[in-house]
Amino acid sequence: MESDTSSSSVKRSASEGPASGNGLPSPESPALSTPVISHQASDIDEYMAEQGESDSFDTTTPNLPASSQTHNYAMINMSPLDKVAFIKQQRGRSMVIGETWYLIARPWYKRWSIACEGIIDKDGKVEEKDLGPVDNTPLLDKDGNVVSSLLEGVDVEFVPQHAWDALVTWYGEPSHSLPRTVIARGILHEPVLELRPPRLKALLLQDTPSEKPIGPPHPYVTMSTTGSVKELSTALVKAVSIRTNAAYRIWKVEPGDFDGLQYPAAKLAQDGAVLLDDNDQSLEDACIEPDDPFVIEFQENGNWIVDASRIPKSNASSSLASPNGVPPPLFSSDDDFFSRLGNKLPSAQASQSTPTLSAPFQSLKSSKKAVQDPGTLGLGNMGNTCFMNSALQCLAHLEELTDYFISGVYQDELNPDNPLGMHGAIAEAFGSLLQRIWATNSPSTSYSPREFKQQLQRFAPQFSGYQQHDSQELVAFLLDGLHEDLNRVLKKPYVEKPDWEGGGDLELAQLAQKSWEGYMQRNDSVIVDLFQGQYQSTLVCPECQKVSITFDPFMYLTLPLPVQKKWRHTVFYVPWDISKPHVRVPVEIGRDASFKELRILLGRWMGTKPENLLTLEIFSNRFYKNLDDSILCGEMSDNDVIVCFELPCNSRQGRSYKAQNDDPFIFPVILTDVPPIRPAYNYNRGPTMFGYPFIVVIDQEQAKSLDAIYEAVVLRLQRWTVNARDLFKWQVGSSASTEHIPIHITSIPPIDNLTEITENGEILAVEEPAIEEGDITDQKNIVIQEGDLAMDTSADDIPHIVGPKKDIFNLLLQINYKDYGAGFGAYGSSSQRNESWETRIDNVEEGTPLLREGDAFFCEFDENMKAYYFGDDHSRWEHARWDQWEEFTHHEYTDAKQAAADQKLKGISLNDCLAEFTKEEQLGEDDLWYCPQCKKHQQATKKFDLWKAPDILVVHLKRFSNSRALRDKIDTFVDFPIQGLHLEHMIGERKIATKLAESGVDTRELGLDDLDEPLTYDLFAVDEHLGGLGGGHYRAYALNHITDKWYHFDDSYVTPARSTEAVNANAYLLFYRRRSSKPLGGKSHEKIQQATAQSPSPSPGLDSVSVQMDNRLPTPPSESGPSSKESPLRLSNSGWLTPQSKSKSSPSSSPPPLDDIEPPTFEESGYDDILQTSLDPLSVASHQFDFPDPSYKTSPTSSNEAELDEDDEDDDHDSDRTSPHTTYRGRSPSLDVLSTSSPGSNMNPFSDENEQQYIAQTDKDSDDIPSSVEP
Repeated sequence: MESDTSSSSVKRSASEGPASGNGLPSPESPALSTPVISHQASDIDEYMAEQGESDSFDTTTPNLPASSQTHNYAMINMSPLDKVAFIKQQRGRSMVIGETWYLIARPWYKRWSIACEGIIDKDGKVEEKDLGPVDNTPLLDKDGNVVSSLLEGVDVEFVPQHAWDALVTWYGEPSHSLPRTVIARGILHEPVLELRPPRLKALLLQDTPSEKPIGPPHPYVTMSTTGSVKELSTALVKAVSIRTNAAYRIWKVEPGDFDGLQYPAAKLAQDGAVLLDDNDQSLEDACIEPDDPFVIEFQENGNWIVDASRIPKSNASSSLASPNGVPPPLFSSDDDFFSRLGNKLPSAQASQSTPTLSAPFQSLKSSKKAVQDPGTLGLGNMGNTCFMNSALQCLAHLEELTDYFISGVYQDELNPDNPLGMHGAIAEAFGSLLQRIWATNSPSTSYSPREFKQQLQRFAPQFSGYQQHDSQELVAFLLDGLHEDLNRVLKKPYVEKPDWEGGGDLELAQLAQKSWEGYMQRNDSVIVDLFQGQYQSTLVCPECQKVSITFDPFMYLTLPLPVQKKWRHTVFYVPWDISKPHVRVPVEIGRDASFKELRILLGRWMGTKPENLLTLEIFSNRFYKNLDDSILCGEMSDNDVIVCFELPCNSRQGRSYKAQNDDPFIFPVILTDVPPIRPAYNYNRGPTMFGYPFIVVIDQEQAKSLDAIYEAVVLRLQRWTVNARDLFKWQVGSSASTEHIPIHITSIPPIDNLTEITENGEILAVEEPAIEEGDITDQKNIVIQEGDLAMDTSADDIPHIVGPKKDIFNLLLQINYKDYGAGFGAYGSSSQRNESWETRIDNVEEGTPLLREGDAFFCEFDENMKAYYFGDDHSRWEHARWDQWEEFTHHEYTDAKQAAADQKLKGISLNDCLAEFTKEEQLGEDDLWYCPQCKKHQQATKKFDLWKAPDILVVHLKRFSNSRALRDKIDTFVDFPIQGLHLEHMIGERKIATKLAESGVDTRELGLDDLDEPLTYDLFAVDEHLGGLGGGHYRAYALNHITDKWYHFDDSYVTPARSTEAVNANAYLLFYRRRSSKPLGGKSHEKIQQATAQSPSPSPGLDSVSVQMDNRLPTPPSESGPSSKESPLRLSNSGWLTPQSKSKSSPSSSPPPLDDIEPPTFEESGYDDILQTSLDPLSVASHQFDFPDPSYKTSPTSSNEAELDEDDEDDDHDSDRTSPHTTYRGRSPSLDVLSTSSPGSNMNPFSDENEQQYIAQTDKDSDDIPSSVEP
């Protein structure tokens, strides 16, 4: 975020006045409108409203029905539909920096839209007069603050000033007005709405003996992050005093809970007070965060209450002291930007100590007990930043990555000119943060990484502000940013991606090697060395069986949980065959499944073609929603009535269907009452619908005849009445002599040939005028004077249907009934209306169909006919069959329920997640693959397999679902091993190399040597999430490689923990390190060794380092250095221990993807958009590029971690962490960085097809569960 909006307010600019004559600011100088003082949380909104009034707005928006002054006649007298059009037009405008937009709760906005458009919702019809002012109550918490997680279109809608003014004019002033300013964010200055401007505490300094603030509650000041410190000073003074001439100064103290307004002077030193410079620096640049407290001190009789020289100088918040408004440099010799923050409130630490000021980047001390164990520094929450804190703690406890930064190697590998990078800023900020976390003499138990967040949001605006974010997305962005900032490839060459041309295992291994080498020509960094592996993607054409194999890098594995949220519902199935009963079908399908998948399921169960099934929702006796392929099952609620009609033709609900000239017409049929005589002005209310709507199919030939159309409707109607026989005229004898009678469509019944069935079952033929009124049951008394006709068994005496009765109902033609009438309002509203058959006949050519797409049929029944064929509410519809459904339960449904019950008892393991990820799947219709052999797009089958294992494996458990159907979290417990995650059976490279070696192939030429190296991983960190989607809280567990103990990190609070506590239902990101007989990190490790050898001896000011390294394997004979159990370590140039051993460089891999997309081809990557653009590199740096889908490799290390002191007491919290396997660590005891997997990644992990069989043979330990990745 930038401070562009600070000059956008006309009132603000005009109100800036000179400072007081004594050079000290006084309350008289600038009386700004930007800040607003509030004694209650709701006063934030008053401030924002005042700020909104000060802004000038664009009045040149085209097609506005009114000027910027909306209180005029034209605006007030708009029709409801014009109001909707106006608001939608205004919402479609682009945001402009400095404008004010308003928040509107989605529930109110939806009701308003329904009322104005005349839509009949399931909650009933809403009248515009009943709306009232905008109700924003759902957007506020109990304290009156805007909730932390809001999604546009789901929770909230944004409207500009003009639209808001119009809504206020129409419906009145709301109780909660929520204006927000459009500010610039990131280096691209993207306009965004500042949803939660920081709220700051204002206290008044008093010379009182109290030890804590007393008096009335302190007020708050709310400001935009783009406001200046000078403006904040003025607002703070106004918040605590009405004095206008007294000189003042402002102290910033450490965050805390303050009950009263009066702050005791003696507490300043204790709270690390720092004087606030009155300058033009923005609040964001000054690193001022929500709930920061400020103490205002007024001069008394020309003297200050406290002597500033007696307040110990604190490094805290020194970034506030930049009078020129320019942020201080990230690094300096004595005052690095992470040292500028002072002591935090004490947190529960593993070791209690007295904070002392010292250099933050010292080497480990030789004392038996450090003041505070390195790596146990808490990170303060700066307003919903727990997502960042937990991810940073995990990465900061990855030993190999920390060694790289602490040793200073990263400074030699910075690539500031990389257009895909961030000019080294992210790498420098992260490196400085690691220095702070691993400082041996840290002066505080917690620290707020403000400067890191400032750099983060500069290049990743999506993490700006104080909303809750996804910890995985942060990990993905950070690893990708570090990779590009530290990429050793300064100029990326064009590399063509190799194609699979067939062959056996050798050719497959050669293709994988060539793909990896091509990728390494463009990507080479410490992130590649540690995190990146390679996966194999196999596509098979279903038509020609063409096989396509590609190899792509991954950086983390996103694993789906095999506990897919299920959608259970009862579907009402209506067969086309009248002789078959309509049935109730219980179904169970994934909540993310579309109705296309549901129709496929029903088609299989009912033995019909899925494309001939039509799914619709029924509400209020009509079709409410067309459930086509675009609708997800999870979008339907439990009480929704879903009906599936079987048709004799394609239902045309599939998006891929292409219309044909001879397609039959598919129309809805609605049953209605004949409207009673009423005044014309009330007619628009329309007739009353009843019963069950149904579907009729009329072919092109039938559509040319009214008789055929009427008969087609009657044929469908007979399913829904028990008196179906009486829908037709019957005649004894040959049906060939039947005389066809025209269909009458008026409400006047004609004279007709009628047949009646007597009580004894005999059929009578009569010719009488039909009765207009009366009870149809009275007609049973009509007899034929000649006597009853006797029935015999001869063929000529069997009754035959002559045709449908013409006087049962009036068939009305309704037009503009798109989507079967779904989503439309009341009858007669909008464009829906009746059209007479006479008019339709006159408008069509002779011999052409009388029907058009969008038509519908209304069958009007008078009360007598309705009572006879269906009944009514009083008789509980005794003659209707729409409540008579037979039960149909398919065995697949019962089997699925039983399997779910068994799975619930069994539980879920990481191995199950891997199996789910590696399942072969068919591509969807929207994700077709072009087959080069068939020369067309195909729904190919796709499978992922892991090919090359990384050293560090980051596993992301995909707990969150944020689709249209489901915004939820899967809280199911997933069991994963702390030690011994075996992946040998999943890594294709190892399996193929073993087979080739057994056949006599020299695998070293393929880069496949270390065949005896284990592919077993051990856990070293867990990022966990508590709560639901869009909110909740993040915490972390991590193993400290210096103390060999586990700790729990809850923002600024750090406590000892057991490793088993990390295995819980909240686990979200898992970080594993590979066991190895050689040091991990490849080329990066070699560079650390070189830097250590060249580093000068520690300065006299640093204590010598002596660390006992126990339980460590000897250095392998092939490596230089002593092979004793106690490996000598040298100091790096920053005073940290680094290992002597070296290992081969592991191939690098690509940065992690941030979106669920397929990896780009090598041809595409050879022409990066960034290389062709003319944009400034800084502007491009924050652009989101499409990287290959990577899964992060994590390599577990030995469980036998290095002990800091040989005689340290045993930690019973971690007694369960000792591994039965001995591994070579070869790392400095000073650093341990954890890698986390990100929930936003869509990379598919890969598994062996014989995975289950192999596990059954080899997995003897219940903890040995392989990790998986998701595409």
